[in-house]
Amino acid sequence: MRKIKYKKGRKLQPNNLEYTGIHKENESEMQLFVYDNLNLTEYEGFMVSDLDKYMNVHKNNWLNIHGLNNIELMKSIGSYFKIDNFMLADILNTTRRTKVEELSDVLFFNIKSLLPLGDSDNITVEQISFLIKDGVLISFQEKRSDFFTHIRERLRTHSGIVRTKKADYLLYILLDAIMENFYITLENEEDKVEELINLSKQSADPIILEKIEKHRDNFNFLKRSIIPLRESLYNIKSIKDDNVFNAIESENFSFFARLHQKSLELLEQIESDMGSLESASNFFFSAQTHKMNEIMKTLTIVSAIFIPLTFIVGVYGMNFENMPELRREYGYHTVMAIMILIGIGMIVYFKKRRWF
Repeated sequence: MRKIKYKKGRKLQPNNLEYTGIHKENESEMQLFVYDNLNLTEYEGFMVSDLDKYMNVHKNNWLNIHGLNNIELMKSIGSYFKIDNFMLADILNTTRRTKVEELSDVLFFNIKSLLPLGDSDNITVEQISFLIKDGVLISFQEKRSDFFTHIRERLRTHSGIVRTKKADYLLYILLDAIMENFYITLENEEDKVEELINLSKQSADPIILEKIEKHRDNFNFLKRSIIPLRESLYNIKSIKDDNVFNAIESENFSFFARLHQKSLELLEQIESDMGSLESASNFFFSAQTHKMNEIMKTLTIVSAIFIPLTFIVGVYGMNFENMPELRREYGYHTVMAIMILIGIGMIVYFKKRRWF
């Protein structure tokens, strides 16, 4: 089974942009939502040069990009919005950890989205990055997915307060949608761990221990993914007192505080689940030890029964001529009867002592 872990980050030069992810076959696409409390307009299949025509500085603009393998498109986006190359490099380098960056006119946030991979024990990872610049929210996804489908529907149907808020609130609900994937992944792991715990009580198959170790790796991976997210959400608090850049309105900081609280809850649940997994591992080893002890006890009892019998056989197996019992008519039958009685007597004795 494949062990899931962070790849070692590649030290790419900012001027040498390169997509390091695995979704290299996906075509890059752009989707633009321009909205306010009264109207929403949606655009697809356009060029970067069309942004001047479609974007509206008096409304909220959400530019969503699927597919990061088109480097020329990424350079064009960077040039249009005047995004520093080091940020573009962080967007394209999927080995980076979750982090938040604040410059004088840009808020940058990247995050790992995790989901279980079908019925297997593996976890899929996708890096998603966000930029808020001049009131425009830009999101970068490695591939087209349904993480934000319900948010698009909320925009289209004017559900909730998303169209009455600015780009910072939209960033909050996008991050919240990604964090829901953590809950989905964690619940999936918990279901499989519960099956393992029940299975470990019924069987001592070594494959159970392999699965336990696999899920322990998964929990560690989840933990390593959430810890930098927790720190990034905590660091957003520092922006609240920043008088230079106000990417997030003061009234919306409470929403990001909720996300921070969710990250703490996720970490606490992971610790609890890892404790359950440790209990399953200990139970497995205890069951193995108990089974081995039962085997050794059975072998010891059998050996103890045959020790006196072997002694008798050894005595009468000696080749001495003057052994009186050898010439008795019923000597053989007498010795066999004694051996049988000794065996039965020892079995009864062990049974009364409850040794088996």
